[in-house]
Amino acid sequence: MKLHDIDFLIIGATKSATTWLQQSLQQHPGIYMPAPELHYFSRFYDRGDQWYLSNFEGQKDRRLVGEKSNSYMDTEGAAGRISQKLPDAMLIAQLRNPIERAYSDYCMLYRRGEVGRDIAQYLDPRRAAGGRFLSGGLYFQQLRAYFDRFPAEQILVVLYEDMRLDAFAQLDRVRKHLRMADDPPLRPLEKKVKDKAEPMIHPTLRRLLRPLKPIVAPFRNSAGFKRMRSIAAAEVQYAPLTRELRERIGDFYATEIEKLGAIVGRDLNGWLRNGSVRE
Repeated sequence: MKLHDIDFLIIGATKSATTWLQQSLQQHPGIYMPAPELHYFSRFYDRGDQWYLSNFEGQKDRRLVGEKSNSYMDTEGAAGRISQKLPDAMLIAQLRNPIERAYSDYCMLYRRGEVGRDIAQYLDPRRAAGGRFLSGGLYFQQLRAYFDRFPAEQILVVLYEDMRLDAFAQLDRVRKHLRMADDPPLRPLEKKVKDKAEPMIHPTLRRLLRPLKPIVAPFRNSAGFKRMRSIAAAEVQYAPLTRELRERIGDFYATEIEKLGAIVGRDLNGWLRNGSVRE
């Protein structure tokens, strides 16, 4: 297999249901995508092309081959590396209201015990500008690196909100972008990939138990371990995203959203008002 055999990349953004999109594509018999995110052009470029290609050995003559790595969206230099190595690849960027995306990202790390409950420390632009949560939603800046290097017809922007409203229609846009035949059609994955309401061990307890992870790892799939985890798990109570904080984040993104709307040909200002967007 050669680099030019890679047909497409899902480049992000994080917490925008890109894993759901990936798994929807993986259901199709004509598409091969490795399950883990490879992050080759962002984090592991020093591993070399042969390492990258070794992850596609199971493709078995599928008609389309691709991969999904959310870090390609917001990692400086990734667009340049991709354009150099995969100049003909079709790109898919799935985006989400950046306010909701930032809050979802915060909740994910809170579940993992990696951030605390002071939500303003992570999401208030007066304190957190430059951090991962707010920077992850600077879509115009991130996409501009790709539009500067690829023809517009190679880049498809899909919105999380559109996918929720009509997954079949949006997957049909993906099908056309990848120049696939319509038989068999692309079908949406029927289940949620990740659910923040799923019961889990409290984040504080997770932090305390983190040093024990290597010790308990061999027992994670045992019935006893699962029983103990179910006893300790509960629905996580997240710090709420208040109206005041939402408005501050909206002000932070306002200019970025206007510029993004211009390049994708959509009125995205609904993200700032009620979370929805218009055609």
